[in-house]
Amino acid sequence: MKKPTIKDVAKLAGVSFKTVSRVVNQEPNVSESVKKKVLESIKQLNYQPNHTARVMRKAPFSLAFVYDNPNSHYVIEMQNGIISECRKKGFELVIHPTDSHSDDVGNELAAMIGSNQIGGIILTPPLSENKELVTFLLSRDAKVVRILSGEQPPDKLAPVLHIDDIDAGFKITQYLLELGHRDIAFLGFHASHESSLGRVKGFKKAHEIANFPFDKNFIIDGEFTFESGMEMAKQVLAMSKRPTAIFACNDEIAAGAVFMARLNNLKVPEDISIVGFENSPFAMQTWPHLTTIDQPNFDIAATAAAMVIEMMKSNDIHAVDSKGFSLDVVIRESACRYSLESAV
Repeated sequence: MKKPTIKDVAKLAGVSFKTVSRVVNQEPNVSESVKKKVLESIKQLNYQPNHTARVMRKAPFSLAFVYDNPNSHYVIEMQNGIISECRKKGFELVIHPTDSHSDDVGNELAAMIGSNQIGGIILTPPLSENKELVTFLLSRDAKVVRILSGEQPPDKLAPVLHIDDIDAGFKITQYLLELGHRDIAFLGFHASHESSLGRVKGFKKAHEIANFPFDKNFIIDGEFTFESGMEMAKQVLAMSKRPTAIFACNDEIAAGAVFMARLNNLKVPEDISIVGFENSPFAMQTWPHLTTIDQPNFDIAATAAAMVIEMMKSNDIHAVDSKGFSLDVVIRESACRYSLESAV
């Protein structure tokens, strides 16, 4: 039996095959009544669009997820969110890890755009924080959405999906303060990571609003890794004035801190409370399960993909507005109430 063609759909719907193509490709400037007729004809004929032929045309129907982040669970969750949205809209995804410190990263991405029919790019930190790179990609006619840490977009170069790390850092620090902790260590400060800067700002803000001073010696520099979490925890646990709680800048750091506490014969949370950030698999793989901040990376990435696709379909960088994500505390077993009596 002969497979129905786009011309068969056009004939049944009483429109041109170009109009059918616009409906299939979800392009603008098609009335709802015409769209309805075309979709009904597609269903009646069981027509299957030729996506391969569509991608081969000049109009790009692929987008790229570009990242430089050793945090694998973060990348996988983001990737799955983008793939989910691409499948809904009939777009292809190119996964592109890169070195954000390379002087040639702009040309590398430009070559990728040219060779893979890519019209849209999703950038994650630290690439998304590089204004020169964003400007360069825009000059190559790429539609760019940046995932960034911040209360507001930093500029109007291109749409931003911003995550309020300051508010999240404030919430989880406030939670520890409400449990009675006054000596709280912050593990994972990194001056070049906007997310770390936002989280430590929230940490400080919670102390200031509660009128409780924080010890600057408890803010420890480190990487977002399990091994770094162990080293930072070892450092604060060796202090003469030991913290009663630890706010780790991500769950991987927190898991390392829990492990180091055990090596020091400390019980979590009875001897020291430990909280994380992101609600990654580490939060449930660590015992006790981590109190943490829920950062819905899948949803964040899917939203970014939807923004890029809308820009590509309309061929307009201003087709979408920047959006923000606020994050909430997930309470589990790794933190408990502290009092002077319990410390004795």
